[in-house]
Amino acid sequence: MTPTTPPVDAVLPVRHPEAPVPGTLLGSHYAHCFGCGPQHSSGLQLDVRAGEGLDVTAEFTVRPVHQGAPGLAHGGLLTTAMDETLGSLSWLLHLASVTGRLEADFVRPVPVDSLLHIRAWVTGVHGRKLYSAGEGRIGGPDGPVAIRAAALFVQVKLEHFTTHGRPEDIKAALDDPDQFKRARAFEVNP
Repeated sequence: MTPTTPPVDAVLPVRHPEAPVPGTLLGSHYAHCFGCGPQHSSGLQLDVRAGEGLDVTAEFTVRPVHQGAPGLAHGGLLTTAMDETLGSLSWLLHLASVTGRLEADFVRPVPVDSLLHIRAWVTGVHGRKLYSAGEGRIGGPDGPVAIRAAALFVQVKLEHFTTHGRPEDIKAALDDPDQFKRARAFEVNP
């Protein structure tokens, strides 16, 4: 058993009644987020969609700015994509969480200009801990597996973000008139 494996007494939670309906594009949780933010020009700009149950899917195209080795995606960047997608699962449960631990297995290289399709799912909840897993496939949902990940997220209160974040960014997020975006701004990652 690893730290990202749910304990035997973990439960599979129920999808929150106000979770986005399956197929809904979740959009960015914060406009400047490296993983999903549309205003981060060199970011991943992930498109994440709510799945049928306790799962989400995401896609992004590996661009030249995402290279590690020549012509290939940087491994840390692929890990970031997994972290962002796994973190989006919190929205299905309507809780704020931060990454506690993330483990990744790199199965095959991902070339620049490839589409990476990621599917992530909840594997259990135990107290404030949310366990999840996912995989990224090259080209689409039936493509070859390039990366697998498992994670442990820890539920936190809004104060976690407002206490530790840069004040001007916190204020901008809290002042956003779009209540959905304001709530999502504090959704994932430490």
